Amino acid sequence: MAESAGLEPGKLNQNVVKVMQEVGIDLSNKGTQSVFDLFRKGAMYNAVVTVCDEASAEQCPIFPGKVKRIAWSFEDPSTFKGTEEEVLQHTREVRDVIKLTIEGFIEESSIARYWI
Repeated sequence: MAESAGLEPGKLNQNVVKVMQEVGIDLSNKGTQSVFDLFRKGAMYNAVVTVCDEASAEQCPIFPGKVKRIAWSFEDPSTFKGTEEEVLQHTREVRDVIKLTIEGFIEESSIARYWI
């Protein structure tokens, strides 16, 4: 199971909602949640992936406990400037890099599991 949370939950970036809809993922009715809420619930994970750009890495949440911690750095779509189409295109590029990174992670995990 995968979950998403942040330090300061707020509203979803509407440009992200749009570009995810383009690939069949509907985030329009999704909310945000705090990493602290997950911790208080006693949620346990095999791995926690933090997704922060390098500029805000110091604000990236750290999930406590015995867990594999993985840090991925991606640009933050909320900082993109330009015309609406330029911002959407840049957001698409980040979406696609995240997809490739996740696919690589799954592939790597599958191979590692095979050899263990």
